[in-house]
Amino acid sequence: MHYAWVIAFTGILVFVLAQGFGKMSYSVILPFMKDGLSLTYTQVGLIGTGNFIGYLILSVVGGFLASRFGSRRVIFVCLLVTGVGLFLTGLSNSFTFAFVSRLIAGLGNGGVPVPMITLPAIWFAARKRGLAMGIVNMGVGLGLSLAGLLLPYCISYYGRDGWRYAWYLMGVTVVACSFACYALLRDHPREKGLTMCGGDGQQESGVPGQVTLMSALQRVAGEKEIWKLGCVYLMFGFSYMVYLTFFIAYLTKEIGFDMLEAGRIFALLGVLSIFCGLPWGMFSDRVGRRYASMFAYLTLAVSFLLFAFYQERIGLYLSAVIFGLTAFAIPVVTAAAVGDAVGGELASAGFGLVTLFFGIGQALAPFIGGWIKDATGTFSNAFALCAAAAILGACSSYFLKKRSL
Repeated sequence: MHYAWVIAFTGILVFVLAQGFGKMSYSVILPFMKDGLSLTYTQVGLIGTGNFIGYLILSVVGGFLASRFGSRRVIFVCLLVTGVGLFLTGLSNSFTFAFVSRLIAGLGNGGVPVPMITLPAIWFAARKRGLAMGIVNMGVGLGLSLAGLLLPYCISYYGRDGWRYAWYLMGVTVVACSFACYALLRDHPREKGLTMCGGDGQQESGVPGQVTLMSALQRVAGEKEIWKLGCVYLMFGFSYMVYLTFFIAYLTKEIGFDMLEAGRIFALLGVLSIFCGLPWGMFSDRVGRRYASMFAYLTLAVSFLLFAFYQERIGLYLSAVIFGLTAFAIPVVTAAAVGDAVGGELASAGFGLVTLFFGIGQALAPFIGGWIKDATGTFSNAFALCAAAAILGACSSYFLKKRSL
């Protein structure tokens, strides 16, 4: 077996830790943390925004650091920071402490996705790149499902302070598992005496020699396709983060579901999303990144509209199913498109710049969603705004580069 597959499957664990635990788990804990600290929805939204401010800062810098110092080192250090931030969040006794703790966690988990999701661009040839990135992205869905299944029981077991123990558990887990990730990851096939998996024995053309921060920035910033992908990716950052951040709060506080059922729906969404990147990655390999992105955004818009306006149990479950089958298609397609645009050597730097736009949308999402809830008394309007953003993302995808024949 080519070692490239070890890289891809280690990426699953990396994304469980950084994305599933480090970022997505906040949705499950949010209602209990809100009550425990006596916060408003605007404040819990701002705490989420704190995480994404940190994510925004490191997601951009992390890509260039990975191009310069290697993805393996960057991922390891950032996972350690994520674990510390999660543990500190459990110690929160005020809005300010919680905000700073989530900011630290965001600095950690923000430096992980760009180096990790672009490693397949270095290890896999273009014809297998979408599949490999789909495998890596399985970790996000697995992390979501684990958070939805395990955290409600942890919170229930420890009672009033259960939400604190949930943060402690995830923090310790992330720190411990970061060492396993460091042991398995490698930055380039030549470290194993190999060439790119699925290639013809020759490496793809890229930047010869050592990549510097300035050379990477100049090359990436000069590629028009990167800027178009950034505009498309911004819509995903905003729409999916409003949906996930307030998913549990909407079901428990507004619809009236009990915590365990809401957690099961969240877990269902996560389980379905585990494998969604695989078919979407292969679909984009076949039809092109442009049309795959358009179709994925339109499908997400349907999920958001169902959640906003069809509040019967079947509509809520259907929304979660559609979202789970589609949500993480966009990162996979976008990362593959970045690799196509700038090549494997600069994929981390390119995806880092694209993620700047994603991070802006993601940082604005919790605050705007919480503010809409406080101002209107319902989350439905926030989810309707998600649908509008997704439709705009589909329209923007039309202007991406056509598939080369």
